[in-house]
Amino acid sequence: MSAPRLFEPIRLGALELRNRIVIAPMCQYTADDGKMTDWHLIHLGNLALSGAGMLVVEASAVVPEGRITYGDVGLWDDATEAAMARVLEGVRKYSDMPIAIQLAHAGRKASCAKPWDGGAQLPPSDPLGWQTVAPSAIPFAAADNPPAALDAEGMARIRDAFAEAARRAVRLGFDMVQLHSAHGYLLHEFLSPLSNHREDAYGGSLENRMRFPLEVFDAVQDAVSGQVPVMVRVSGTDWMEGGWDVQQTAAYAQALEARGCAAIDVSSAGLHEHQRLPIGPGYQVPLGRVVRQAVTMPVFTVGLITDFDHAEAIVGTGDADVVGLARTILYDPRWPWHAAAHLGASIKVADQLLRAQPRQFQKLFTAE
Repeated sequence: MSAPRLFEPIRLGALELRNRIVIAPMCQYTADDGKMTDWHLIHLGNLALSGAGMLVVEASAVVPEGRITYGDVGLWDDATEAAMARVLEGVRKYSDMPIAIQLAHAGRKASCAKPWDGGAQLPPSDPLGWQTVAPSAIPFAAADNPPAALDAEGMARIRDAFAEAARRAVRLGFDMVQLHSAHGYLLHEFLSPLSNHREDAYGGSLENRMRFPLEVFDAVQDAVSGQVPVMVRVSGTDWMEGGWDVQQTAAYAQALEARGCAAIDVSSAGLHEHQRLPIGPGYQVPLGRVVRQAVTMPVFTVGLITDFDHAEAIVGTGDADVVGLARTILYDPRWPWHAAAHLGASIKVADQLLRAQPRQFQKLFTAE
């Protein structure tokens, strides 16, 4: 019986992962004015002991008004950087798992209440809200306060903020930077014809709609100066007629790869309030498959992947190179352990956890 593909190493640019399980970024809405808190220390510390190949830190806003909620993490000044440094120091003291950071701007979907408080957008008049920005003055939901359409100066300011946040990420010692151009946030809003109605060089054709996201990628790539690889997260489709689709995603992926992108993470949706998703196990895998056929860089797939054999089949058949887990690993933080046991692989664990190895899996754990 051949070794499971899920537990083969993979390279993302200059970075090598021990296996092909990655913990996807998950917002915790528990920051204090953009600064990470003790919740992030215990949350990320727990996940960093899971045995996954890499941990991606939640969407970190590059400017305060780029946060989804007032509780979002940021990386825009010395205070947010210092708070993140404290958390990373605590996590890395006991885990050598590679850690990436997702840099983001929420665009028109910013200025919201926390999910457990309803998640509705807060107007600029609310003490916890602010004016949002977007490619065009089109709100996400009919009840939302319309965003302000970005002018050239505003776009340049955001592009430069992404680059500055990337420089901070390198200084913090992150192993990889991920740009968030999915789920209806700012860069995705430029990509989709449903949210981008601009009549200048940044709207209209596919080439024009990709222009600003690619400029941001180039700025971030220049900022990291080859010290860490840069990857991109994208929505493979809006699940809306006339919106962003997988063929455009493939073209975007090819443009990114030509610029040195190390990998692409293919999710979907988030752009339109009336989207209709065909929810089911692995429902986004076909999107990743199309993109994988268009590029040579590694492709991540995510979305309701909970079964060990299913995850192995995805990478084993070549539908994707890496499987991303989010809610699954919140529910079961030792999912990689259990997958390794089920598939007959070995997995690295901290010395303090070696005694947890079940008797029936004598070769499951390794400290190397």
